[in-house]
Amino acid sequence: MTTRDFETKTKELIDRLKATCASYGLGNDGNEFKIITQVFLYKFLNDRFAFELKKLEPSLRKAESWEAAVKKMPKDDFEMLLLQLPDTAKLKPAHFIATLFERQNESDFAKLFDDTLFDIAVTNAGIFAVKTAGGAKVALFEERLSKFIHDESKRDDFCRAIINTLVNFSFEHIFTQKYDFYATIFEYLIKDYNKDSGGKYAEYYTPHAVAKIMAAILVKEQVSNVSCYDPSAGSGTLLMNLAHAIGEDRCTIYSQDISQKSSSLLRLNLILNNLIHSIQNVIQGNTILSPYHREGSALKKFDYIVSNPPFKMDFSDYRDDLDTKANQERFFAGIPNIPKQAKDKMAIYQLFLQHIIASLKPGGKAAVVVPTGFITAQSGIDKGIRQHLVDNKMLAGVVSMPSNIFATTGTNVSILFIDASNKSDVVLLDASGLGEKIKDGKNQKTVLSDEEENRIIETFNAKKAVEDFSVVVSYDDIASKNYSLSAGQYFDVKIEYVDITPEEFQTKMKTFTGNLDSLFAESKTLEVEIKKQLAGLRYE
Repeated sequence: MTTRDFETKTKELIDRLKATCASYGLGNDGNEFKIITQVFLYKFLNDRFAFELKKLEPSLRKAESWEAAVKKMPKDDFEMLLLQLPDTAKLKPAHFIATLFERQNESDFAKLFDDTLFDIAVTNAGIFAVKTAGGAKVALFEERLSKFIHDESKRDDFCRAIINTLVNFSFEHIFTQKYDFYATIFEYLIKDYNKDSGGKYAEYYTPHAVAKIMAAILVKEQVSNVSCYDPSAGSGTLLMNLAHAIGEDRCTIYSQDISQKSSSLLRLNLILNNLIHSIQNVIQGNTILSPYHREGSALKKFDYIVSNPPFKMDFSDYRDDLDTKANQERFFAGIPNIPKQAKDKMAIYQLFLQHIIASLKPGGKAAVVVPTGFITAQSGIDKGIRQHLVDNKMLAGVVSMPSNIFATTGTNVSILFIDASNKSDVVLLDASGLGEKIKDGKNQKTVLSDEEENRIIETFNAKKAVEDFSVVVSYDDIASKNYSLSAGQYFDVKIEYVDITPEEFQTKMKTFTGNLDSLFAESKTLEVEIKKQLAGLRYE
């Protein structure tokens, strides 16, 4: 079976799980995503366990049923195998999907199903639990997943339907696949659930083009043992692209996001992408008010930071709590004031951007999605941040993206690249004219081709000036332009010269003069006519 075939089969599994939820009244229900993602994870971890166990004990590969063979093993032998397993869920025979399949005709099967998943979560809490900023642990699975079926008489049948769907599928064939396969599956799995649901932070799925460009510009050479951070991580698209560019085994992921749903989706993403070792660093909480990742009393510093922060939202309820002496260094350019109206338009991205700058290691690099208005604002916090980056020589450049690169927002965006080691020239690139506009549901979005994405990356990384596309400027150049980071303000004004004879010049001048005389005469006539009409109106 080819990778493409297996991708199709995996999507069909997801569709069958969604169809089962719909047939029991959970279609488009707010809790459907919990069931789908957790059941998918249960299956994935069950098969990963089998895959790793068979590598340690080859005899299990030949067994007609690996589950039955494990149950016949001496307890000490099985315990020894568990100790040798890499980062993956440690399962008991009672946890196997095959075991639940065999026991599905027992009464109160929903309770057995719920207890099994929750026991897996408790047993593996050390590596799979997500923490809140307050220190509480969020388990891998809900304590009672079947509770979302309100009709108790149908819970057993629902759980049986789930198990019967899972038992005929196996992930074991694709555990050798790399990032691109899992990125496609993850996006398909969450496509109906990764939307702004009215919470404080929008959970938009960052477009592939933006994530790819950010990672490719940040990571231009092989590195190892580095830290990667996103203070508004969402479902983790940017972090996964960054980790893939570096190498999943050569980096450690850190994140924080206020959304419970986003933190659960990020955990799923980390599991799919072989980054289980970083789950302990996933924090659910308010980064701006209570940044979790610290070293003593100071913010933890990171090698790489990526972020697509929320641009505008109402944070007036805790704005004054930020305005403290302890936060003066962190929010060096200021904290937005509370407006009398339109509090929901408070520029919270300014706080995230300052937090990111304060969280960079010396020589660290960051890529942040910002509203394009940020790069040209003539005063205020925006200009203060830009001035800080320029005066401290810690800017790599800016890529201004096409409009509607995000289908969910009409705001034009740019990618700000920060590089605390760049003491030379800066690249400003205007990609606003690239891409093809397509319909995405009710919205319109702009899609870049692979060639266009690569053109942006190669031009930026080569620090190449291309007419009407990119410029390479010095920090002094930027300071002289009131710290503007808009490429268009640095493009050369082109004046075309045409060789003509003195006679041709005189002819053209006569034509221009004649046209002007005609226009002035027409203007005089209109002026007289208007005065007559106004005079007539006064006497009526």
